Amino acid sequence: MMSRAEKAVEFKRRNNCCQAVLLALADILPLDEKTLCQIGSGFGSGMGCMEATCGALCGAGMAAGLLNKTGKPSAMLTRVILKDFESRCGATICKDLKGISTGKVLCSCDDCVRNAVLALESTLGL
Repeated sequence: MMSRAEKAVEFKRRNNCCQAVLLALADILPLDEKTLCQIGSGFGSGMGCMEATCGALCGAGMAAGLLNKTGKPSAMLTRVILKDFESRCGATICKDLKGISTGKVLCSCDDCVRNAVLALESTLGL
């Protein structure tokens, strides 16, 4: 059976990074795939077209909010996911990850979606 992280990479072939993460988690999220795609549609190329947070990381944060049963505020869990993602990928801002200013790619989109799912799973114990 394919892991959710690898499913995210497969979904990335025809969806943006945020949608790929959400779709990889569709089996445990309380929304249908069409709705997940609609929610994630504005986060292709990160927030603001590479200007801010990676879309994959945004998707992991959205999923954390939907899945949070810990009693802790979702914002606190999202911070843990963000730190985990940053340690895996080297940055959290899309244009930094893609090396737009430096010419050095820190993390490919495939690895960003993979790492976002892994960070979420690790944080929530999935």
